[in-house]
Amino acid sequence: MESLALHCSFTTTTTTPFSLNPGISLHSRSKPISRSSPPSIFPPSSFPSLRSPLNSLLFSPLPKRRNPLLFLTRATSQNDKDPPPQTTPPPPPQGAKLLPFLISISIGLIVRFLIPIPVEVTLQAWQLFAIFLSTITGLVLSPLPVGAWAFLGLTTSIVTGTLPFTTAFGAFTNEVIWLIVISFFFARGFVKTGLGDRIATYFVKWLGKSTLGLSYGLTLSEALIAPAMPSTTARAGGVFVPIIKSLSLSAGSRPGDPSSRKLGSYLVQSQFQFYPPEIKDTPDAPAMAAKKLEQMGPVTKNEWIMVGAMLLAVTLWVCGDILGIPSVVAAMICLSMLLLLGVLDWDDCLSEKSAWDTLAWFAVLVGMASQLTNLGIVSWMSGCVAKSLQSLSLSWPVAFVVLQASYFLIHYLFASQTGHVGALYSAFLAMHLAAGVPGVLAVLALGYNTNLFGSITHYSSGQAAVYYGAGYMELPDVFKMGFVMAIVNAIVWGGVGTLWWKFLGIY
Repeated sequence: MESLALHCSFTTTTTTPFSLNPGISLHSRSKPISRSSPPSIFPPSSFPSLRSPLNSLLFSPLPKRRNPLLFLTRATSQNDKDPPPQTTPPPPPQGAKLLPFLISISIGLIVRFLIPIPVEVTLQAWQLFAIFLSTITGLVLSPLPVGAWAFLGLTTSIVTGTLPFTTAFGAFTNEVIWLIVISFFFARGFVKTGLGDRIATYFVKWLGKSTLGLSYGLTLSEALIAPAMPSTTARAGGVFVPIIKSLSLSAGSRPGDPSSRKLGSYLVQSQFQFYPPEIKDTPDAPAMAAKKLEQMGPVTKNEWIMVGAMLLAVTLWVCGDILGIPSVVAAMICLSMLLLLGVLDWDDCLSEKSAWDTLAWFAVLVGMASQLTNLGIVSWMSGCVAKSLQSLSLSWPVAFVVLQASYFLIHYLFASQTGHVGALYSAFLAMHLAAGVPGVLAVLALGYNTNLFGSITHYSSGQAAVYYGAGYMELPDVFKMGFVMAIVNAIVWGGVGTLWWKFLGIY
């Protein structure tokens, strides 16, 4: 976005080359304003004050309130000796928000000291469970930014002797986490070269009559790509996040900003659930996109390099098992290629704050969740479910509902779908069979739920962390929408699905 810097000084003249209003003078800009910048791919009638991230603006209006970085003074005469009024913006709040902090800490303290430790659970496991619950509560209530609060939870686990330092930081070597980090660097390459803007413009040209059409286009594209690129994290970070960010920025929808709800929040969340955008119909957008493509000209050298790197990455992701190249290694090879050819430089990687922030908080949660499994908390919880079913002597349909709900909700303790399946799938399948649930129904339902719970939190799967890291979703909204859609999915799959499975003869 073009920045408009105003630099003024006290002067004795009352005339200026350009006047915003009486007494306010505009002396210089950081860059000249272009008179030939291409139009936005979304018409002004649909999106007010749209900006394209890679093209200069015709005009950027002044903010309504004074910015301390803009140096404005009033043009005065020699007889006007009064100094201009000085306004000091209120300082930003410092430290943690008190009420969310107290609630988050209280949850952990209550679990640790007021609830009796079960006989089957060790003191270390119960203490980590309390710290994990406190950390999760803080992520919902946000007494501090996500990364900062996760770091406090990690520090607490070390200071209290719950986890040794090497174990606490063990997840920072997790391959999936580094694949997520590198995917953010790929996204930076899409934006820097202009390739993302070009691809996004094509999307709008073909599907941009409505924002619903854009979301359907993304969903259909992922369905077509999924068989060839089995890694959901690679698909999200390497392909779809760059496209979504380019589409959103072209519509003036910026991450970490109120404008995120124009389009960005909707496109990100529509990869998981439903989330209404502020703008729904854009009938003139395809024509505007076609005109913009003409003005963009041919594909540049750096764009071709970016295309080649992504094709290489996709090829290695598809053929990785045959070639013996893990997904993260394929991503590292392609990133190295971009660095060697100068498409990206190391400063680009260092300035990608979302990547490093995701590395911090996601590694902490993955580490805690894996240790909860290793220390027996998860198996204890599944054992409690099994004992309850045995004592109640439930019919198999009721047992099926209870077991599926338990399997689903326990995922709030996991930061990996793969980890969840490895730890609990076999145990819960055995409990289903022991309760008399038909085998095929149990196997399929557990598999479907494994996919559905990948979107309930920002840490519930690798792709969830990638999409949240794009910066378009507020954390409370992630938890709220995840829970609401979990109920909706339960009604749809449990209601319509039950009838359909009966028709198919599954049970």
